[in-house]
Amino acid sequence: MILIGLSTLIILVSVTASGIGLATADQLTEKSLHRLTGIASGLLLSSALLVVLPEGFHMVSRHDGLAYSPLTLGTAVASGFVFMLILEGMGLSHAIHEEHHDHQAGHGHGHVHHPKSGLVMTIGLSVHAVGDGLAIGAATASGETSISILVAFGVLVHRVPAALSLGVFSSHEAVTRKSIWGGLLLFALATPAGAVSAYFVLDNASGSLVGVVLLFSAGTFIYVTTVDTLPSIHNPETGPRSARVVVASAALFAATLLISNAAGFLTHEHGTHDQDDEHDEHDEHDEHD
Repeated sequence: MILIGLSTLIILVSVTASGIGLATADQLTEKSLHRLTGIASGLLLSSALLVVLPEGFHMVSRHDGLAYSPLTLGTAVASGFVFMLILEGMGLSHAIHEEHHDHQAGHGHGHVHHPKSGLVMTIGLSVHAVGDGLAIGAATASGETSISILVAFGVLVHRVPAALSLGVFSSHEAVTRKSIWGGLLLFALATPAGAVSAYFVLDNASGSLVGVVLLFSAGTFIYVTTVDTLPSIHNPETGPRSARVVVASAALFAATLLISNAAGFLTHEHGTHDQDDEHDEHDEHDEHD
């Protein structure tokens, strides 16, 4: 089952990146995380705008599209964005770099630190990770294997800088190694837990509802990429470089998607919801007969 494979891969990437963050806590600089975050944000932005959003609209239009007005669909996207904003306002921040600071002035390379406790950071990142799982679970429930892989890829790439940061921040906490790894494992398991839960809830739901959930997830992705990139882009010292990294990353992934689509790799499949709709149509015809 593709969901099991994707979940396993997410756990491995999360644990590995967190472990690297722990091991290189004194060497990892804010500049390197900025660059990595910019690359990941560009990929996630392309994934949101070119994969998740179109697939959400496609699912709704293909399955009883008249049930939802354009305003309702737009509200689903906006709701995802606002939901993430509310979480941030509650202190459950996922952001990596806006709270970093150079603790040694004049050294020219600030090491990464964070004013919040490792526990708060772990909880915040884990809550956001569950939201990532919602997108993967919904994509899997749509029955489109290629879409599921692309959504998971966007989440995976963005997971690397987040896991690295969490590993670094946790290493500065005055807690046992066991407690640190407990928090890292919680973060690693959050997305698979969200994905599996979303899949089982949506697998038997209408295709149009799956589409609405995908649109909600697209809104969360757009928020994440915006919050991750705007601080460094607005910084006079890092702005031009950060913007170039994000645009180049987004453009490269977009070009890859377009080429893959032209080659026929992203053709839509007839998934579970298509089959259910076909059965419903046959049943209706039988009743008329």
